[in-house]
Amino acid sequence: MTSAVHPPNTAAGGIPLTVTAWRDYDPDACALPGMALGSHRLTGPMGEETERLWGLGARRVTLSRTVDLTPAANTAPAAARRTVRSLCLVRDLTARAVLVEWRLRVGPGDDETWKLLSHLQPPQRLEGAKGAQEQLIAWRGTHYLCKCLWRQGPGFLQIRDRRWGDLRRFTCDEPHYHEAIARLDPGAPAADVAPDALADFTEEHLVLRVGDLAWWLPYRVKRWIQEAMAV
Repeated sequence: MTSAVHPPNTAAGGIPLTVTAWRDYDPDACALPGMALGSHRLTGPMGEETERLWGLGARRVTLSRTVDLTPAANTAPAAARRTVRSLCLVRDLTARAVLVEWRLRVGPGDDETWKLLSHLQPPQRLEGAKGAQEQLIAWRGTHYLCKCLWRQGPGFLQIRDRRWGDLRRFTCDEPHYHEAIARLDPGAPAADVAPDALADFTEEHLVLRVGDLAWWLPYRVKRWIQEAMAV
């Protein structure tokens, strides 16, 4: 089964990603008749695409290409946009507790990126860095749902971050900070984001730079693992 093709979306990049989806997490269950959802070509805004996959019943999704975060792979604007769209997909599916099967490549001296991304579903393979296998084991051993998230309240926005072992909580009530998050969520040129908001978010490790783009790391909570007041 192949999904309908959406027209390119300029704001979201319009760069297609191809994924394969199933209705269950378990590979044995996925092999049963009626469990495969086939290949899907995602060209619309990633928030809409993940909603559509969820609505189709997708509970296991495989990305066809390795997500490459090395600087050399993201010098071209189209390449950086593809990388960010892939990360958006992993982030937004993680928020729904969907099993995401993906691969990640980082630079040879990169020992910190896995920590920035440790709230996301761990990749099947991590390559490029020295000690990548040890980093992947640590990632898998420390990952849980709602590790780094944001939620909207009446007149404020709150981020809760446990990637570093303790709870770090940030509350934003300034409108231009909300606007900055809206721009950063699908990835945006750093020059298009309010400089003070971008600087503050970067200092708190809430933004990842990919080429000329800045991308919002926390996901908006979709499924609580326990009562909200305890997270």
